[in-house]
Amino acid sequence: MRILVTGHRGYIGPAVVARLRDTGHDVVGLDTGLFEQRHLEPIVQTPTLVRDVRDVKPEDLVGMDSVVHLAGLSNDPLGSLDPDLTFDINADATVRLAQSARAAGVRRFVFSSSCSVYGAAVEPWVDETTTPRPVTAYGESKARAEQGLAALAGSDFCVTSLRNATAFGYSSGLRTDLVVNDLVAGAYLRGEIRLNSDGSAWRPLVHIRDIAQAIERVLVAPEQAVSGQILNVGANEQNYTVMDVAKTVASVVPGSRLTVAEGAGPDRRSYRVRFDLIRQVLPEFRCEYDLRAGIEDLLANYRRVDLRSTEQCVRLATLQQLREAGQIDATLRPRVSAPASA
Repeated sequence: MRILVTGHRGYIGPAVVARLRDTGHDVVGLDTGLFEQRHLEPIVQTPTLVRDVRDVKPEDLVGMDSVVHLAGLSNDPLGSLDPDLTFDINADATVRLAQSARAAGVRRFVFSSSCSVYGAAVEPWVDETTTPRPVTAYGESKARAEQGLAALAGSDFCVTSLRNATAFGYSSGLRTDLVVNDLVAGAYLRGEIRLNSDGSAWRPLVHIRDIAQAIERVLVAPEQAVSGQILNVGANEQNYTVMDVAKTVASVVPGSRLTVAEGAGPDRRSYRVRFDLIRQVLPEFRCEYDLRAGIEDLLANYRRVDLRSTEQCVRLATLQQLREAGQIDATLRPRVSAPASA
């Protein structure tokens, strides 16, 4: 299968590309490359369209069998930077990309959504039938994109939205603006596991290699089983409080200590998620990494690459630096230098 992966040079992208290649697929990437210079180590080179997802046309997608859409503003702080821009990139551009894919004759479209759509859940447990209650622009943008994509699904266009649990795990394009990666980095670099909340909020967690596994299994599943589906990606047993995560990190990273910021209160983003449906739709899907295994792998990789700072691993900080340097404009598009005078 010939598959276009948007955002393949980001955080989850390298894991997805590796999984798809290992299972025999032909992969083409699409990325602006904004974060490529911040990678901790070189990534495997992939044929690439250097393109903003807002600018993709049907002719860019001719010859593709499937599109895996990872690109977008990737978390709550980025979404808060400019909510209108977040909706433009994460929601509107996602739907336009799918429309272009369908017009180009692409058969399958897999969207990387997020369990953040559940936001401030009022139920003790949530699943795909629960009404989304996003509390951030990022979560709302994902919910809007899902709605727009659902209207495009049909007999000639198989659309699946995957609501990933909170991602964690090592990647060359590491993000430390994610709870597990951040806490392990703090423990490794400073010997401190610092919580800015009281740690009571619930989070479902999933390793990026298990996200990649879910994507690959959706792509080869019978279309009638996955078309129009919204699937939570994770495992029931991998719902943890933030305090649970912190204590597990402390038990794995030698010499680390747990601290809680003075006056810390609860995080209103709290939800426990059921993952029964994905096991029904994709019977072979099983999460291969639990929290402890993922933390141990993170620690081993931090040591291997000799991680000394997380400055380059925070997406919001990177974009702010690129803006200040004049390399991107207010809409996050690369600035084009004027041609030199003759």
